[in-house]
Amino acid sequence: MAVRICKVDEIKAGKAIRVKIGDDAIAIAKTKSGDVYAIDDKCSHGEISLSEGFVDKDTIECWAHGAKFSLATGEALTLPAYEPVKTYEVIIENDEIFLEIDEA
Repeated sequence: MAVRICKVDEIKAGKAIRVKIGDDAIAIAKTKSGDVYAIDDKCSHGEISLSEGFVDKDTIECWAHGAKFSLATGEALTLPAYEPVKTYEVIIENDEIFLEIDEA
């Protein structure tokens, strides 16, 4: 199921926003080059919102402990995190962001 999030230009380059879809909190990040990614909004190291972190190229860094995650794969790239976070498929149509969400 595709869920509309917002227009692409509603997210500043190099920033992330937090959205809730059902019980899931998701970080939508837009890189400085304009690529848009979606990952779980909870650092796998702790109960920290990744959308409040730092977007740099194709990574997002947890503001609390500095763990970095790949925006494309969710892979934990630096300690203290070692578990990946879930990623979501992003679809951009007519300058609008949609996420492909699995129906449970």
